[in-house]
Amino acid sequence: MLLLAIDTSGKNGGIALVEVSTGQSRVDVLEVMSLDGGAFSAQLVPQIATLLEKHGHNKNDLRGFAVVSGPGSFTGLRVGLAAIKALAEVLQQPIAALSLLEAVARNSSSHGRLLAILDAGRREIYVGDFEIDPRNASMVRMHSERLMTREKFLAEAQAANSSKTIVTPDSTLAAALRDDEIHVELIDYPNTGVIAQMGWERLQRGDTVLPEALQANYLGHSDAEIFSKPPR
Repeated sequence: MLLLAIDTSGKNGGIALVEVSTGQSRVDVLEVMSLDGGAFSAQLVPQIATLLEKHGHNKNDLRGFAVVSGPGSFTGLRVGLAAIKALAEVLQQPIAALSLLEAVARNSSSHGRLLAILDAGRREIYVGDFEIDPRNASMVRMHSERLMTREKFLAEAQAANSSKTIVTPDSTLAAALRDDEIHVELIDYPNTGVIAQMGWERLQRGDTVLPEALQANYLGHSDAEIFSKPPR
């Protein structure tokens, strides 16, 4: 059966069409298609139709959806979520809503406690605190997701002597933090093939959301101390 995954959270986006089978742990990626930023509203639906037709399918063959629900661009997320809501409602198929920060953490080769970070603009940083099981990378526990000023993030990172691995796909952000003597691992940006894999894992667990409940996760400011150790 077919699963469609999309990500319209950033400057650029993507669509992935994958084949899956019940009981199968990995997805078989048929194709990953890039979307140019700034034109998601015009590109998304036609490109989905083109991708399905190219591989001999139509929308009625889809049996599930995986979509990045945030954090990211307000306009981009709104376009992507609206398209998935419409398709899922018409086709009566399940949706797996995914965090881009979790996808960043999953795309790292590191395990244990990770901080996945992304540039949010205006000297702010999206920060996700995750714990990945070293025996099974699909088992991820989210401790928190926050929007922080870069100064606050630097201050806490420098003061805490954190044992958490910091990962990002943003080379500019990584370089800036390294200039401030913060160790950062630079990784690849998670493409929609990664989103599809994560979505399939959630769909198999029944971790889904109804179209009317699908919402964007823009994140907000918080004074939470993400570098502090969790209470025992």
